[in-house]
Amino acid sequence: MQKYQSILDQLPYQHPFLFVDEITEIDLNSIKGSYFFHNQHDFYKGHFKGFPITPGVILTECAAQIGLVSFGIYLLKMEGKSTKNLNCVMTSTEIEFLKPVFPNETIKVEAEKQYFRFNKLKSSVKLYNSVGELVLKGQISGMISTEKHE
Repeated sequence: MQKYQSILDQLPYQHPFLFVDEITEIDLNSIKGSYFFHNQHDFYKGHFKGFPITPGVILTECAAQIGLVSFGIYLLKMEGKSTKNLNCVMTSTEIEFLKPVFPNETIKVEAEKQYFRFNKLKSSVKLYNSVGELVLKGQISGMISTEKHE
């Protein structure tokens, strides 16, 4: 079992929409994690014919699941707040795509906290491909709620 398994266990996602394999580092200011984009993902079947690449919206989601949601769970815990009934909503993104990510490629996500207050987190994110090239950079913001919704 990996060191940060408790954070992964609290993510509000499951296969096929879970885009976090591991968290490798985390502290009050930053997080690092990774995900392997297996060639069997359904989105590769139609994006693009004969030359599949990972859709930008999926790369953005991967960045958000690591740099916003996983990070937010950690920061809430560090403030002594409960992470039960976790709900997350992305409120804004400003993303620049620099290179494609291909099937069967592992990406690494690095995020730095810009601010975290009143359960709103803004992170600066970067994604690197399997050879260490920067493929995405930008800012992601979201609200993290632990209120029970019925």
